[in-house]
Amino acid sequence: MKNIRLFLTDVDGTMTDGGMYYTAAGDVMKRFNARDGMGLQILQKSGIKTGIITSENTELVTKRAEKLGVDFLVQGKRDGGKLSAVIEICDQLGIAIDEVAYIGDDVNCIELLKAVGLRACPADAVASVKAIPAIHTMSLKGGEGCVREFSDMILEGGDRL
Repeated sequence: MKNIRLFLTDVDGTMTDGGMYYTAAGDVMKRFNARDGMGLQILQKSGIKTGIITSENTELVTKRAEKLGVDFLVQGKRDGGKLSAVIEICDQLGIAIDEVAYIGDDVNCIELLKAVGLRACPADAVASVKAIPAIHTMSLKGGEGCVREFSDMILEGGDRL
């Protein structure tokens, strides 16, 4: 198994199907997959820190992160902000960026995906993400359990990595 000490995930298009659902009152809703949440909790029980790194900044994601008990939540990071946030987390934990696993699906994830030690994307990620060297493309799409699929691969000792 790779020496992964921190597992991070994007939200829209990774933990969700990328859809934004609006009520008549203007409330935004997102559909999360419970299996992804369980995958993060299993990683934590195995001693791996977990977190969410997203370009959006919503109360909805805050509530999801609180429910899951992730160790880190960073919202509103664009234009290189995701990578700089992860570097700060690594410094805080005293780990190297090659001890980080990250799963993301779109162009705002590319810089971070290229920097981490273990990278993955959902089956329906954009082509430029799928083209990143050494990226693992999951068989499942965003919102359909791809985060759990990636976490299971890590926990299985890298047999499928």
